Amino acid sequence: MTPALRTVRPLAAVLTASGVSHTGSRVSSVALPCFVLVTTGSAAQTGLVAFCELAPYALAKALSGPLVDRSGPRVVSWSTDVVSATAAAALPVLHMVQLLPFWLLLALVAMIGAARGPGDLAKEVMVPEAADRCGVPLERATGLGGMTERLALTLGPALGGGLSALVGPLTCLFLIAACFALGSVVIAVGLPRGMGHATAEPEGGPGYWHRFAEGWRFLRGDPLLLTVIVTVGITNGLSTAFQSVLLPVWAKESGHGASAVGLNTAVAGAAAVCASLIAAVAAHRMRRRPVFFLGFLLAGAPRYVVLAVDAPLWAVVAVFAVSGFGSGFLNPILNAVCFERIPRRLLGRVGALGDSLGWAGMPLGGLLGGAAVAAFGLVPSLLTSGAAFFLTTNLAGLRPEWREMDRRRNHTEERIPGPPESAPT
Repeated sequence: MTPALRTVRPLAAVLTASGVSHTGSRVSSVALPCFVLVTTGSAAQTGLVAFCELAPYALAKALSGPLVDRSGPRVVSWSTDVVSATAAAALPVLHMVQLLPFWLLLALVAMIGAARGPGDLAKEVMVPEAADRCGVPLERATGLGGMTERLALTLGPALGGGLSALVGPLTCLFLIAACFALGSVVIAVGLPRGMGHATAEPEGGPGYWHRFAEGWRFLRGDPLLLTVIVTVGITNGLSTAFQSVLLPVWAKESGHGASAVGLNTAVAGAAAVCASLIAAVAAHRMRRRPVFFLGFLLAGAPRYVVLAVDAPLWAVVAVFAVSGFGSGFLNPILNAVCFERIPRRLLGRVGALGDSLGWAGMPLGGLLGGAAVAAFGLVPSLLTSGAAFFLTTNLAGLRPEWREMDRRRNHTEERIPGPPESAPT
């Protein structure tokens, strides 16, 4: 291996493993429902399968932080990808030999989701160490990570839908297993042997619940991180309602159909990839707070307004492109801030808690979006949601905690704040 390749190897391996794993997950989000519909013909059972994947994912990710910090993210990453690959491969094999009852299908899907949660967290935790080893600015590393994730979000569903139509969803399940297996191999073989040891805790240390509470105390003691999580939790809920309810209803009522949903989503995804690439190149030279809130301004309310005013399709596509471009800057900045503020040995447990709280509004968002459309109609729901998005991000931006966003720091060994009175034990 040449010195140049050896220099970029850690970050390239982490991003490659993350990209192929995310792609497998996104292919699964299309191919698995198609497989269940083809084999059972039941929409209710299809929804149950989706729940059995997402619920274990969120729960396992929330609880796996202390495990990642104790065992080390490298071990957790490759081992959980092996579990996901095995369960994904078992689905089509058992179906072909007619040994896949519905209860077993649910169990295997739940196993995939439960393994993906810690696996995704472990890959995220390794980004700062990989950036250090490669001598890459943290914003550049998180920008590349955001670009990788956006590419998976854009290409995965298209790949899953196209292959399901061409060769059938059964074959796609083998592709999903191959993606997880490749991610495991890249981490196990491609990373240096000492990678991930920086965050692992020695044997004989404090127990699981002590480490879990330690992460919670740190999170409670950092006002900026708490404000970020609350803001992201609310906007995630609003975005889920938009994507899962408001946008499909608009497509139906406007007569543009499902193709318009796919077009707008693809355009927004491609623009977000471009923005993430810019963030990877230049974000370390930018002031974070103005770029972050400008990105939120572009990514939020304009989407709701353009659908509410019944604009022509070309205008809708243009607004979605601008919206996607703005959203592409958000995660690289957020990740850089979090990685700087959280000590390395707490990255797993604090990151797991932050992710789970940030996701908390997503299931509720879909339910409230559907109820709002049923009660008030599409246009009032769009305008109300857009106003809520605008007020959430702009009112949050007035809080003094956000000034800390531009104050870069690296306190990997700082003292953990004292426990608040209501901290869990």
